[in-house]
Amino acid sequence: MSKHNAVPAPVEEYDYEGLPPDYTLGHNMLAGAFAGIAEHSVMYPVDLLKTRMQIINPSAGGLYTGLTNAVSTIYRIEGIRTLWRGVSSVIVGAGPAHAVYFGTYEAVKEFAGGNKDDHHHPFAAALSGACATISSDALMNPFDVIKQRMQVHGSTYRSISHCARSLYRTEGLTAFYVSYPTTLCMTIPFTATQFMAYESLSKFMNPQKEYDPFTHCMAGGLAGAFAAGITTPLDVIKTLLQTRGLSQEAEVRNVRGLFNGAKIIRSQYGWSGFFRGLRPRIITTMPSTAICWTSYEMAKAYFKRYRESESYAASW
Repeated sequence: MSKHNAVPAPVEEYDYEGLPPDYTLGHNMLAGAFAGIAEHSVMYPVDLLKTRMQIINPSAGGLYTGLTNAVSTIYRIEGIRTLWRGVSSVIVGAGPAHAVYFGTYEAVKEFAGGNKDDHHHPFAAALSGACATISSDALMNPFDVIKQRMQVHGSTYRSISHCARSLYRTEGLTAFYVSYPTTLCMTIPFTATQFMAYESLSKFMNPQKEYDPFTHCMAGGLAGAFAAGITTPLDVIKTLLQTRGLSQEAEVRNVRGLFNGAKIIRSQYGWSGFFRGLRPRIITTMPSTAICWTSYEMAKAYFKRYRESESYAASW
């Protein structure tokens, strides 16, 4: 058959994980940015509910008995638009942070031998996930602090720039990173567990390693739910640290770090306090990771197909 009659094989017939040599870091970062913005934008209202339910001693208007009560109370008192209050912060931060996240993931995975053959490489997946979250959280942490300050009931911040300026003026630069060590203590095991689970589930559900949106969605959602459940206690401490400046209690305002935060939660709520917001966290994370992985794999598939169509056109 002449090259003029040749038909390029569809993307599904290629080893999906074995990316072509000209698939650059930039492509991975663009795919990651797309995935991050899609994930955070869609699931933001549930993330706001999680933050509200984790606050220690909230104001009277911020007391909720459950998810349904939280939604109805916010709608009645503050209006439905409140559920998206602070979303601009995560949109601004999520694109660059997820670009770094997935760029690091793919680079470390390749370096650790995760793409060498068809065998499963859980260590490479865990290592690449841990490295990805260390680098991306350094960029995202200040935006996450701003987001949570704007999510709290009674917040008076008008915009992300207003919040950032006020926070810097009253609490200094350290306020943007006081929760970073705790964030890493949470996100490193979360991401390592999530990536291992995702790679394992993907290999089990899709042994041919083809582009399959259903597989990516299911594997991503299940992996995220599992990882979110076991790291909720650290997320509760992170929320305490990131919202400390809004508390009416001197002890909370002066909280110094991970262990001090854990002590405060334990003394006020007992062991059950470490699982405040568990349901909204899982409800947020499961579809979030499903959206994130599906968007990321879709963007990768698009870039791959585009490269293949370019190669085919060049052969004419």
